[in-house]
Amino acid sequence: METAREETYLITGGCGYFGYRLAADLYKNGAKIILFDVIPPKEDMPDGITFVQGDICNYTEVVSAVFGVHCVFHVASYGMSGREQLKRSRIEAVNVDGTRNVIEACVECGVPRLVYTSTFNVVFGGQEIKNGDESLPYLPLDLHPDHYSRTKSIAEVAVLKANGTALKNKSGVLRTCALRPAGIYGPGEQRHLPRIVNYIEKGIFRFVYGKASSLVEFVHVDNLVLAHVLSAVALTAQGRHHAAGQAYFISDSRPVNNFEFFRPLVEGLGYPFPTLRLPITLVYFAAFLIEIIHRFVAPFYDFQPLLTRTEVYKTGVTHYFSMAKAEAQLGYRPKEYDLDQVVHWFRSRGHGRKRQNSSIGRLVVNLIIVAAFMVAVLSFLPVVGS
Repeated sequence: METAREETYLITGGCGYFGYRLAADLYKNGAKIILFDVIPPKEDMPDGITFVQGDICNYTEVVSAVFGVHCVFHVASYGMSGREQLKRSRIEAVNVDGTRNVIEACVECGVPRLVYTSTFNVVFGGQEIKNGDESLPYLPLDLHPDHYSRTKSIAEVAVLKANGTALKNKSGVLRTCALRPAGIYGPGEQRHLPRIVNYIEKGIFRFVYGKASSLVEFVHVDNLVLAHVLSAVALTAQGRHHAAGQAYFISDSRPVNNFEFFRPLVEGLGYPFPTLRLPITLVYFAAFLIEIIHRFVAPFYDFQPLLTRTEVYKTGVTHYFSMAKAEAQLGYRPKEYDLDQVVHWFRSRGHGRKRQNSSIGRLVVNLIIVAAFMVAVLSFLPVVGS
């Protein structure tokens, strides 16, 4: 952490949930921070944290922001979940073109370190992975079920390939690494958790799917912050450049069934946990149909899909990874967290069940929702003999 003092760090996507948590941690340890984002931060910024409004798709704006910094954390991305996953052109522009702009700006401005926030999905596309490690090959681009994962893979390859590139007008080379986090959680997380709570409160979360034995992983925001800080150090001479050119899986290192992970949140808000389990093939097919419908109606009504195909795979198919490489090369030791703080955060903002329905009433609602779901799916199947 001593290397953070008197250094300047730029964080793309720095006004998002994770970016700002990373900024706060670095600032606490004496660093100067530049938040580069298309939207301003919601929080009041202390002296030592500067906001620069800009788009990573605009190379001139990126160069202007990057000039004079010691390390760039490239966190900004687009299309991770929900309807954003279906907007291919914006995903391509941000994740691929934007990343190339960041790399070129680092070389042009003599920035010696670049830490890229990647994803598990660069190797995962619906196949089971148990205790996988960084020797796994990238999933072939044509096998990715969504454009976000495909473009994140392209971007990660570009970042790691840039490792060792000579800096212009300055001695030394650019050193890069990539972190592949699991799903992020923590109090105040704004992408996934509010959507889940919305489904819970609207009574949509009435069933689970996939095998009860399926295991996935999550990473608490503070563990992910720790991994990024350690990576920045491991790119320096002090860190013996251990991370240069390397990729690392990052999680809490506690595989768990996706739905059981969220049980404390559901019950903590006063709602019953679903007992109905559907086959994952049925839910995947429904998600596929929803994506098709969205493609046709989005120009008129850009609705939020209940689930996308990638989200079905990510939540219902076993995939978890070893932290051995991150532990050995970065010194990464994740702390244990639970969802208590998350439950408290939502309750403090007025969420939580206000009244109890009768068990018979809940059963009727469950049957109606599942019946409607089945009718919607079956209506798209061909009629025999027609």
